[in-house]
Amino acid sequence: MDVTRREDNMSETKNKLIVVVDVLCVFVAALPSAILTLNFSPYQRDIFCNDQTIKYPYKKDTISHGTMAAVTITCSIVIITTGEAFLVYKKRLHSNTKFNQYLSTLYKVVGTYLFGAAVSQSLTDLAKFTIGRPRPNFFSVCAPVSCEGLVLRSNCTGAARNVTESRLSFYSGHSSFGMYCMVFLSLYVQARMQGKWTRLARPTIQFFLVAFAVYVGYTRVSDYKHHWSDVLVGLLQGALIAVLTVRYVSDFFKQRPPLVRTTNGTEEEQLEHKPGTQPVEHGNHRNCPGPV
Repeated sequence: MDVTRREDNMSETKNKLIVVVDVLCVFVAALPSAILTLNFSPYQRDIFCNDQTIKYPYKKDTISHGTMAAVTITCSIVIITTGEAFLVYKKRLHSNTKFNQYLSTLYKVVGTYLFGAAVSQSLTDLAKFTIGRPRPNFFSVCAPVSCEGLVLRSNCTGAARNVTESRLSFYSGHSSFGMYCMVFLSLYVQARMQGKWTRLARPTIQFFLVAFAVYVGYTRVSDYKHHWSDVLVGLLQGALIAVLTVRYVSDFFKQRPPLVRTTNGTEEEQLEHKPGTQPVEHGNHRNCPGPV
């Protein structure tokens, strides 16, 4: 009993340490974005008066930040929570931790999702504040008093924060964040949604997810918030980070060994062994033979 209790305590301590490390990694990944946003001082590049690409009128956002957040958060919550709950209920997904099975599997997916989102946003803000490219509606926001060769910051009569914001065109944050979320969810659906009935249902869901992200990118161009190249790079970056996160951080496509019932009535994953070898019985436990 003392040995079992000691092992349980060690396992619990290890799980807590893993959680602390995970939270710290997400925080560190989001740190560049937080610092740049709080500092809010993009690179002040020279702006020429004859630049016709930044003389478009100011328009309201077709897809505002609030709408963007509402759609992505709602889709993420519905798809991930429903998917994990269903698979845990059907015992097609399991965790070896002694903690609640559903919360354990949900924690892994949400943690991976947030980590990738933090990385994507940090990379986006790093480009925005380092490059300082003016938006297509820069002159409308700046409303300069005069323009002789170059438009300096002191010539602008618009609100200072809006003028600063109008220097953050490259690349599109809407596009990168939207594409990251939707590609991540699409890959999640690909891994979790299995069965003959999903043959067309799965790609249909994936189509609407990715279509929303692409549509958001289109609106950023038509609203004169970004140049087409800003949107293209944002979409590519978001998709790339989503693929890399799912491929190298998540366990969505991991081949899981079957569950075996132990002597105390619990179910655990069967230990893997080399091809051509058979597990060897030792008392009440199944162990794999070591290398010969």
